[in-house]
Order: sequence, then structure tokens, then C-alpha cells
Amino acid sequence: MLTAMLLPWNATAIYFADRPSRLESFLHGTPRQIEGLLVRSLLETTQGKLDAALSDIDEVIRAMPNFKLAYLVRGDLLQAKARQISGFGSAPNAPRDEIADFQDEARVRLERYLSREDAPAQPDYLWQLDEAQRHAIVVDTNKSRLYLYRNDHGQPRYVADYYVTVGKNGTEKQSEGDKKTPIGVYFAGKQLERKKLPDMYGTAAYPLSYPNEWDKHRGKNGHGIWLHGTPSNTYSRPPRASDGCVVLTNPDISSLAPVLQDGSTPVVIVGNNPVSQAALKAERERLMGAMEQWRRDWETQNTEDYLARYSRDFFSEGKNFKAWADEKRRIQQSKSATSIQLSNLSVFRYPDGQQQMAVVSFDQDFKSDRLNSHMRKRQYWILEDGQWKILYEGAV
Repeated sequence: MLTAMLLPWNATAIYFADRPSRLESFLHGTPRQIEGLLVRSLLETTQGKLDAALSDIDEVIRAMPNFKLAYLVRGDLLQAKARQISGFGSAPNAPRDEIADFQDEARVRLERYLSREDAPAQPDYLWQLDEAQRHAIVVDTNKSRLYLYRNDHGQPRYVADYYVTVGKNGTEKQSEGDKKTPIGVYFAGKQLERKKLPDMYGTAAYPLSYPNEWDKHRGKNGHGIWLHGTPSNTYSRPPRASDGCVVLTNPDISSLAPVLQDGSTPVVIVGNNPVSQAALKAERERLMGAMEQWRRDWETQNTEDYLARYSRDFFSEGKNFKAWADEKRRIQQSKSATSIQLSNLSVFRYPDGQQQMAVVSFDQDFKSDRLNSHMRKRQYWILEDGQWKILYEGAV
């Protein structure tokens, strides 16, 4: 029905009287007001309420005169008032590739409204936030949507969501210049200096930490994957139009400035990898148990059980599993009394469609009669044959 609605304006009407609170939430406050008016105009069009639809889309254009999709909708509405039009963007000689882009943008914006939930109450990928992470972001590339969560005592709470553009060639970035958006767990750095940026990056840009440790291990390369805005003459871009970056409207990237200003906000970019909430909860609990057992085995110098917590595919700063194990056996021969405490823990499920993984970061306090150290550490855990094991370990 949704596809049909976007093609002929006289498609079966979609009624929204039973969802007044949903539409109201779109019509008030940044960033939803502009999108809410566009959605209402499109829905009114399918119901034959052309005057109301035209009034709403005119309000959109007055507020955002560089919103190209809104002009296309307005043109269709003017044609519809004069005669029945054959489809979305049916003006004579309209470029078909550009019309397809506008269709995609209208579709994903409508689907956001028509979805049953504003956002997952318990997002699949944010298993735990440490207290320094005041917010976290999940980018759903399939829905062209960025979801913002705040940290509520370690648990994510939904705040808002925003329309985004991703790579013109899709996702799963592999190499420099492939125009794809990476899938993975990253962190947004501090805002780049505006005066040094070309206009195409909009009012702000924040570099993401691509390639991460796992990307590099798999031979992925490239750089310059950012969260950024749009050129001054463009309100928004089609869902698939960037060179790999995640692109928001300028008002939206500006509204995220307080969230991104500390330069360490987690950004999890995901594709389509649905897993049941019950299964995720069970795996999270098993991972937390495996981490605690790893800490205990290390603290008690139970070397072989400690090493059994590592994958045979383990890597760390030039070391493979054998080199790591040899070094740990040598160090732990003395069996000196040791205290190991972990704090400020964050856990993110890694969006890998091939295997279950998680990225864990924590502050580590190590004390023995020979060494007293404090460091921030990151680990990648992988589920192997039903057991969580450490795939990577290194300092942050």
C-alpha cells in the first residue's frame, strides 16, 4: 500500500485519525515539525484533501525554502487541483533518477510515521553505557534514521530521531572511495573547524573512528567517515546519496551539537540483523558472566583458565594468540598476589551479520607487589561454539 500511495496520488487513502498523538508528536518541536508537516501533507493528499495538503506544504516551504522534496510535492498538488495526475513527480520531462530519489525520501519519512513504535525501548545494540557516556547514537541505515538515546544510570532512554542520508552504494564499507557507509561501533570525535570545511559538509562535521580495530584486522581501509550537515542550498539529501558519511539536515546536526561536543559519543551504525529481545538479554547476561570469570581467573593467576577465555583467533597490537599466551604464562609464573578491579563499563553489541560480537570498554585498576597501574581498555568479544571469548584486547 505504501509504495502504491507514493506513485499515484489517488491511491487508497491511509487514515491517521486513530493516531493523533503520533502526528502531534511530529508537528511540535525540533526536529519533527518540518517532517510532521510534510507527512501530514502527503497523507492528506491520499485522502483527497488537496487544499489542506497544499496549505501544509506551503508552510514547510516558508520554513525551509531549500527543501527540494517539498517543492516537488507542491508541484504535484497544483497539478492535481487542475487534473488527475498519473503519479508522484509526474511533471512532463521530469528527470526520472531525481524523481526516484525524491520517492525514496518521501517513502522513508512516511514509514517513520507509520511505524508502530517511535524507537526501540531497549535498543538491540546499547547493552550498557558507562557514566561518562551521557548519550549514545544508533544509525539504522535501512530506515535512514538516526536514533538518539540518553544515559539513564547505564541504560539507554530514547530522546529523539532524525532522518539521515547514507552511502550512495549502500553499506559495509570495504575500501577507500567505494562510497559505502561502514557498519560497526564507532565514536564521534570533536567538531571539525567550520572555517576549514567546504560548503558541502554543512554547518558542522564530526569525524567517526572508522576504521576501528576490527575493520583494520579485516583489511578494511579508507577514512573521512563523518556525521555532517548539508550544503547551504539543500535542506536534505536522498536516503542513498553520500560518499559514505552519515548526513543530517543542518538544523538537525546543530541540535546534536550539545550531545557531540565532548568528542566521545558512541555511534553504532547498523544494517538489517534482527534478533529477538529474549535471545539478546540471555546473551548479554552470559557475556557479563564471562567477563567476571575472566577477571577472577586473571586475579587468581589461574593462567590456563584465564587463557581459555581467549579466542584462538585473538589479535592485539601485532600479537596473535600464541604470542599473547606465551607472554602471560611467563608473567604469571611468579603467582604474585594481584588485585584487579573493573569500572566505568560500556557494552555494545557489534552489528555483524555473520557472528555474535560485542565491544566492551572499561577502566582497569591493576595492583600487585610489582606493579600498580590504571588504564582504559577495550575488548572485542565473540561468541564461539556457545561461549563468549575475547577476540581483541588493547588500550584505548
